[in-house]
Amino acid sequence: MKQSIMRTVSAPLRQLVRDPRRRAKLADARLYLERHSLASVGRRRERRTGRILCYHSVGQNEHDVNDVSPARFRRQIELALAAGYRFVPPSEIARRGGGPKDLAISFDDGLKTVLTAAAPILAEYRIPYVVFAVSAWSELNDPWSQANVLGWPELEALLKQGAEIGSHSVTHPDFARISLQQAVDELGRSRQAIHDRLGLAPDSFAIPFGQSGNWPHECHQAARDAGYDIIYAQAEETRPDGTVARTFVTKHDGDRIFRAVLRGNYDRWEEWF
Repeated sequence: MKQSIMRTVSAPLRQLVRDPRRRAKLADARLYLERHSLASVGRRRERRTGRILCYHSVGQNEHDVNDVSPARFRRQIELALAAGYRFVPPSEIARRGGGPKDLAISFDDGLKTVLTAAAPILAEYRIPYVVFAVSAWSELNDPWSQANVLGWPELEALLKQGAEIGSHSVTHPDFARISLQQAVDELGRSRQAIHDRLGLAPDSFAIPFGQSGNWPHECHQAARDAGYDIIYAQAEETRPDGTVARTFVTKHDGDRIFRAVLRGNYDRWEEWF
């Protein structure tokens, strides 16, 4: 179907879609429009359980839609507290569901600003959180990871401050595009690396990309076999069976959109699919 559609569009449009920089701009524009339009949707059905927010970086502009500024991050915490929310550990919601006014915070990718920007704000408000590390990235073996990612000593510092550390795989693949044996390796080796480096074997795993098309059923059983009791996805209502819901927060989420996030306006929304 995709090929037939591509044949019908003009050559300039095909070139636009295939150019990575232009494609990123188109994706960002689409995300902006979707976030703002869905914020206008009426209140969704009454919620009975807690909500887990999914962040990435806090003040690393190169992470684009995944980046939230420190000022906006603080503002979102204040908005939630003013609305009567109580921040709890993500695992509490994952295991017991929590109440409708329970809120939790998680960070994917183990990026540097979790330590330098987010952690001080969270400590100020005494808010627990979990960080999902990509184990090969935290080895800091290349210039990109050295500039962007928390190394093992920094992750250990977060652990000592009270953060929970979970796995986000070895290399952050799309599990729908790798073999089952590769998936088993990603799941097992990342857990072992965290154990070897930090002295704990995590029982939680966050699916890279985290959406409905990124997690084949056989990978779920492989994750259980590897020792993970909690498997976090992203979208609330379209996530794979057996996973724990999280709600993605983006750079476009000002006060109006963040309030809509808490109302559940994005519970069926997915970034990539």
